[in-house]
Parts: sequence; C-alpha cells; structure tokens
Amino acid sequence: MSEISDFADIYQEIARKISPETAVEIHRLFKGQQILFPQKLYSKEYIYHYIRQHYNGRNVRELSVMFGYSDRRVRQIIKSIFCG
Repeated sequence: MSEISDFADIYQEIARKISPETAVEIHRLFKGQQILFPQKLYSKEYIYHYIRQHYNGRNVRELSVMFGYSDRRVRQIIKSIFCG
C-alpha cells in the first residue's frame, strides 16, 4: 500500500479522514467522474418522518440545526405534518 502522501490531494484527504483503503475504493468506483454532494444528507421523507416522531412542541431550534433548515422551515414542515 502507498503512503498517504503519495495520493493526489482529494484522495489524501479521504485517506487521512477515513482510510487509505476507502480512498482507493472511491477512486476505483468513481475515477474520471465529477461528483457533487448535495448539502442535504437526508431525504425529505426521512426528515418529515423524523420530525413527526421527535417534535415535542419545544424543539424547533434543535430540529432546524440537526437538518440545516431555518426555524421557519421546520415550523412549515410541522404545520404541514400536523395541520395539513
């Protein structure tokens, strides 16, 4: 196996943060492609389900931080879940 310093920049970062084996596997799977990762990690369906299960009437801020939404957006989601 090569040293981490032998990898190109992005693969060095992956090797340091995750593992050299993961960097090699990502290269194998996606070499030559440009990849854009969405800012949102979770699907809309998951977020709605999670909020439905975990909203307690006082945790809008906690939910908004968790999903990277504004408080206003979380309140809109809550309204659509419970009133719409």
